Amino acid sequence: MEIVIGTKAWSTWSMRPWLVLRRAGLPFTETLVELRQQNGVSEAAIRVHSPSGLVPVLKDGDLTIWDSLAIAEYLAGLTPGLWPYEPAKRALARSAAAEMHSGFSALRGECPMDLTATPKATALSEAARKDVRRIVAVWSELLDRFGGPFLAGDWSIADAFYTPVATRFRTYGIKPRDHGGTAAADAYLQQLLETPEFLEWELASR
Repeated sequence: MEIVIGTKAWSTWSMRPWLVLRRAGLPFTETLVELRQQNGVSEAAIRVHSPSGLVPVLKDGDLTIWDSLAIAEYLAGLTPGLWPYEPAKRALARSAAAEMHSGFSALRGECPMDLTATPKATALSEAARKDVRRIVAVWSELLDRFGGPFLAGDWSIADAFYTPVATRFRTYGIKPRDHGGTAAADAYLQQLLETPEFLEWELASR
């Protein structure tokens, strides 16, 4: 398999399936496209690989998958344990991942991921604060229901999807406890930032 990704310091969409691949233990090669190059250079480089013109893209033989959630679901079909086995737990983990995948546009816009940035407290709009409160509520509810340390107990694809959020919270000084979160949500934030897969990605981004 080959995964085509964007600049590791910035590309949240690329990080998610890359973390899933690493956790799955599947062999793969990595093709990095530097984003934000001028004169359409980045776009042209991505188009070589991606029918959508976006990263990430996973290639497995003659199969090309061009969406981070679709890639994660494909990998889950190859590797047991990436989603919880128990149906209710799996449904809630998938719900959390899907909400992250499609929502929270205000937080995304105001607090872009930048793993090279110096952390500092940042004022947020009400729309972004609303996004943060919802994220923290999801974390707190699932951690309380399943006992942690990850959202569904053991690590799952849902945690890969919230790892970029954890980096945003760190970079912009956002603390779950200041937005209605429990102590478990604070601990979960740190847990995401200490997984071996994320630490490997972060090191390569610098």
